[in-house]
Amino acid sequence: MSGDGKYRGPNHQGPDRSAPYPVSRLAPAVQLVDLAREIARADEVVAARSNAELRLIAEQIRQLQERARQVLEEAQRDQDLHRVPCGVRRVPGRIYHLYRREDGSRYFSLLSPAEWGRALPHEHLGAYRLEADMRWSQVD
Repeated sequence: MSGDGKYRGPNHQGPDRSAPYPVSRLAPAVQLVDLAREIARADEVVAARSNAELRLIAEQIRQLQERARQVLEEAQRDQDLHRVPCGVRRVPGRIYHLYRREDGSRYFSLLSPAEWGRALPHEHLGAYRLEADMRWSQVD
């Protein structure tokens, strides 16, 4: 039996599932081509999964960038509104009405356009509520 190309080392002593070679005549013969095909298939699955995860991460990054842009725009608007003159002390929870004079300057008033009636002195730009965290929320 020494020259027939068979395995010459000691026989496998562990469970059949961990044997480095088929231990049953009914076990399919493992060919090198089959092993290469299995490795190629595994590589394809791993690559597809990795690409899908990377696409998901890229989409999440785009969403985070968009949200960051929105946060920065809101902060800029809030800073701008905090610099608008107001004749009264600003109190969180109150609604303030933004007006623009003919010269382009803006100011806050507690009076809404309806309260001015026909004597509306300047262009009404919108109504804003000052929130507890000092953000301005536009009121419809």
